[in-house]
Amino acid sequence: MHLEEMLSFNEKFVKDKLYEQYKTDTYPNKKMVIFTCMESRLVELLQRALNIENGDVKMVKNAGAIIRKPFDSIMKSILVAVFKLKADEVVVIGHHDCGMSHVDTEALTVSMTERGIPQETINSLTHGGINLHEEFHGFDTVEESVLQSVEIIRNHPLLPKEIKVHGLVIDPDTGKVDIVTKED
Repeated sequence: MHLEEMLSFNEKFVKDKLYEQYKTDTYPNKKMVIFTCMESRLVELLQRALNIENGDVKMVKNAGAIIRKPFDSIMKSILVAVFKLKADEVVVIGHHDCGMSHVDTEALTVSMTERGIPQETINSLTHGGINLHEEFHGFDTVEESVLQSVEIIRNHPLLPKEIKVHGLVIDPDTGKVDIVTKED
């Protein structure tokens, strides 16, 4: 089991005090919050490609780096980073070849039932006003998705006007970053 390997490593990590090289405080050195995808190819690549070290930024992630509602948990995290953790810049970073692009919500629902979620549960959610297509649909282009998330952040009624919000796209193979939108 992978968890057992991780826990075993952690025991040695703590015992050997390897954590000391990562010590920092709670405030991001670069006064920035990055909102990005949970993509496993970006776990180290994103930080290396942008010269981010431990303690430099606050990192918030979800599937696809998608914000659809102005008061979802991602937006709350960004606002906490701004008001409590001294962040003064927000960067949304999507990536090419994202699993959330062109999500087939019907196939996703089939996969749910195949993995043991009863059809009655799906029906109950649907009848309760939860639209699974709306909740899980992805996007056509990563650039459109990044712009959508950036616009929700930029136009949020609780975000101070001086906070700069940018949108980038990273290539998960090379680490090359392209600007989608940048505030001066």
